[in-house]
Amino acid sequence: MHYLFESQNPALAQQTLGSVETLSFRGLGLTPIDCAVLSHAIRLCDTIKRLDLKSCRIQCEGLQRLGPVLHKCQDLRLGPNDLGDSGVKLVSAALRNPDCKIQRLWLNSVSLTDSRAEDLVSALSTNPSLTELNLTRNSLTDRSVPALRDLILTLPRLKLIMLRGNKFGPTGEKELRSLQEPRPGLTVIV
Repeated sequence: MHYLFESQNPALAQQTLGSVETLSFRGLGLTPIDCAVLSHAIRLCDTIKRLDLKSCRIQCEGLQRLGPVLHKCQDLRLGPNDLGDSGVKLVSAALRNPDCKIQRLWLNSVSLTDSRAEDLVSALSTNPSLTELNLTRNSLTDRSVPALRDLILTLPRLKLIMLRGNKFGPTGEKELRSLQEPRPGLTVIV
């Protein structure tokens, strides 16, 4: 991909990449420059079925370079990476893109806190195609429960939401689990 980026020849890159369905960099350390190159490659594709950046040690700067193309991925796996609230804000921007194709989003272990959760939930609610959301092992508390409740009740295609390993109290956990009742086919894992 670095060679394709260096060539600055979009036709060559498109012919070489073809119709890429899956890009997996799981466990590889990606620098911000690597992320810029990857962004360039994704820009040339219509849709990426799966982009797996699990444990790539990308931080906010790398995600910033990928931000303009994240909306093209149907299955986007960004955790665990230390994205923090700033990185989650970039993901929220991708979700608000009118051409967003994200159906499955994994933001597990990305250091998401209550302060950014409301913005994320707001962005997610604009994406009716979302079917799966993984927010496990973050720092969400009962403060996030009302926003998560609204999200679960708003997204008709949502089939699975994983929230295990957060800091919900017993009341918050009970309220989140109870949301499965009005939505047959929905699984809430707390």
